[in-house]
Amino acid sequence: MRLYWRVLVINGAVLTAATLALVVAPVSVSRHPVVSEAAVLGFGLFLMVVTNALLLRSSLAPLDRVVREMASVDPQRPGRRLKPPDSGPGRDLVLGFNAMVDRLEEERSMSNAKQLAAQEAERHRIARELHDDIGQQLTVVLLGLKQAEQRAPAELADELAALRESTRDGLDDVRRVARQLRPGVLDDLGLASALASLTHDFAEHSSASVRRVVAPGLPPLSSDTELVVYRVAQEALTNAARHAGASAVELSLTKVGDRVVLEVADDGRGFDVRRDGAGLRGMRERARLAAGDLTVTSSPVGTTVRLEVPA
Repeated sequence: MRLYWRVLVINGAVLTAATLALVVAPVSVSRHPVVSEAAVLGFGLFLMVVTNALLLRSSLAPLDRVVREMASVDPQRPGRRLKPPDSGPGRDLVLGFNAMVDRLEEERSMSNAKQLAAQEAERHRIARELHDDIGQQLTVVLLGLKQAEQRAPAELADELAALRESTRDGLDDVRRVARQLRPGVLDDLGLASALASLTHDFAEHSSASVRRVVAPGLPPLSSDTELVVYRVAQEALTNAARHAGASAVELSLTKVGDRVVLEVADDGRGFDVRRDGAGLRGMRERARLAAGDLTVTSSPVGTTVRLEVPA
């Protein structure tokens, strides 16, 4: 029975019972009610209200429970569904809510996939332009400065040499940024080599020491999954250097059962994992695209990011 008809039947039953009680019971009310008659009417009204409240509570209590549980659903942690009651209007509400969440999560996943694909395409375009255009132009400038240094008089040689070294540093920075935007080594040599290059660059530009452990004989992953693992490792290392102020970081890639596990642990300042920033949300969204699970644990003396993806 739908909620509207259930409430209507309950109220009708209470009013019918009160009417029958007035007809059958030896109770009458004079034109000018006395105190005893008013007391009887008040008691009857109180009894009607209490009876109605008790009967309605059995029907509406499941709705209150469903509303409270709806408030605890976190869109950042999908997969949780409400358990429907065995019967009553609350069951239809829970089933409808679960179906709505299924549709929203599916649409969110598709939207995130398109967004991340567009982001990777833009990263690839910028990296290609940096490497092919700006990198080549700086290379030409570098060669020109070298020739000019050889032909220049002695009093200008030192200045040209310093300018050439500055140009070389700029070219190295352009190449480094291009590698960060689109790791060509990931496409050419695979995930293990890409992680080795990533930790090497991190150690060069950070004061933290890095220990890398890659287990031998890891099963192959799809190119999309490898990119997810690489981006999560990149974000975790960036957070360790930028926010945690870590002095030591350990990155490991191992196989546990039928899953490949990436762990990035640091000894820096911890944070409240319940307050997800843009970086953590991005890592969680990437993990979901690879059907993986991301867990982040943090304490005052360190943080561990763990990503599990199916092999």
